Amino acid sequence: MKNILIIDDEVNVGLLLSKFLTRNGFNVSTATSGATAAEQLKNNKFNLVLCDFRLEDTDGREMLKKIKREHPDTGVIIITGYSDIKMAVELIKLGAYDYITKPLYPDEILTTINKAIETQKALTEITNHSIPAAAPAETSRPAKKTIASNDFVVGTSRASKELVHQIELVAPTLYSVIIIGESGTGKESVAKSIHLNSNRADKPFIAMDCGSLTKELAGSEFFGHEKGSFTGALTTKIGHFELANGGTLFLDEIANLSYDIQAALLRTVQERKVRRIGGTKEIDLDVRIIVATNENLQDAIRNGKFREDLYHRFNEFTIDLPPLRDRGKDILLLAEHFLALANEELGRHVSRFSPEVTECLLNYRWQGNIRELKNVVRRAALLTEGEEVQIKALPLEMTINSRPMMAEAVFAPTGHTPVKEIKHDLKNAAMEAEYETILRVLREVNFNKTKAAEILKIDRKTLYNKMKANNLDK
Repeated sequence: MKNILIIDDEVNVGLLLSKFLTRNGFNVSTATSGATAAEQLKNNKFNLVLCDFRLEDTDGREMLKKIKREHPDTGVIIITGYSDIKMAVELIKLGAYDYITKPLYPDEILTTINKAIETQKALTEITNHSIPAAAPAETSRPAKKTIASNDFVVGTSRASKELVHQIELVAPTLYSVIIIGESGTGKESVAKSIHLNSNRADKPFIAMDCGSLTKELAGSEFFGHEKGSFTGALTTKIGHFELANGGTLFLDEIANLSYDIQAALLRTVQERKVRRIGGTKEIDLDVRIIVATNENLQDAIRNGKFREDLYHRFNEFTIDLPPLRDRGKDILLLAEHFLALANEELGRHVSRFSPEVTECLLNYRWQGNIRELKNVVRRAALLTEGEEVQIKALPLEMTINSRPMMAEAVFAPTGHTPVKEIKHDLKNAAMEAEYETILRVLREVNFNKTKAAEILKIDRKTLYNKMKANNLDK
């Protein structure tokens, strides 16, 4: 069982987080001040610390420095009530795994915690030299494994069967892979499945979202840096290439990398060596690279946004993911899978979808693909008190253009009171409006986050935070 320390001077926040994480299998301790936390860190070993940025006797920056200096094997996530991109850059340079803004959302915090612990484990293994710098590649084909990772559902449609065939074909090789598909089609799940069916399955799988990287952070995140290599580099940082050594590095939204970083990435891929920023030692790499994009890289090359030589380095095998609307009855298989997950999360016993809901699920366009379907099913499970999901539990945008009997289920006739009314306070109404606005703009630009941020008049980091908060990043 993993040990987590929560540092927050708001007792209620610590208590709620503690209960939630305990239910999800963690051993949780709490502290309401920096001094109390330091004492607990001295007497106990923690895998991860969640630290509020503002404390009565110190702040998150100072706690982060202290933890990384005295307990380098402990991961740190900083929690704050406001978003500040400069602060985020500084904290990550100091060694924080991530920087999360309040309010906290269960899915977001749990996903971030699990990824932080996984990354810290890989980092500790590298530091302790338990992972060889460059393991020799095995040539024997692995025993047949289950094709899917935990969040990959094998469908029955022709498109799904072809996808499974391609995964089985390329997984045992050393080929680099480009995964092309609209946002929300499950590109990371496919990458994980390739990794799990390869000879590297017992080695690290490190995922990196290139779309969320600033130019200042990209080099350090990819290649790592040595202590003192630049202002604010108070500790040595292991980059993602080193973390993935012996295993698989998945680079999502590869087209969003700056041209300068693409050049540095090309050298690393060609030479199979990496050197940390400020370092002199070259480290041998044995890393399989899988990249993903929802953009046409050939167009990006023609427009001078993406290097053609880097494209050809990656393009040893290409997988085109079909959009959800082209997967037929796979939609229902996925919906049932997400309903089971929602039941487990909410403690519900919703067992089926009504015929009207089933028809609506099959006929809807699903511009947000699997990610949108997951969100719709989770919302429906929350709104359903019985065993069957009814049409009124679906978002209006799905039912408004459906046949009349569906609309009747959503709207009560004039002069009649619905059997059950769903009431919203102003906070929930504002959150729902924000969700709908962000989703609508993302659809309009085919989930291109750079364009969406421009239309919404916010920076990319703020968009990513809002997508996380609204569960639109899964």
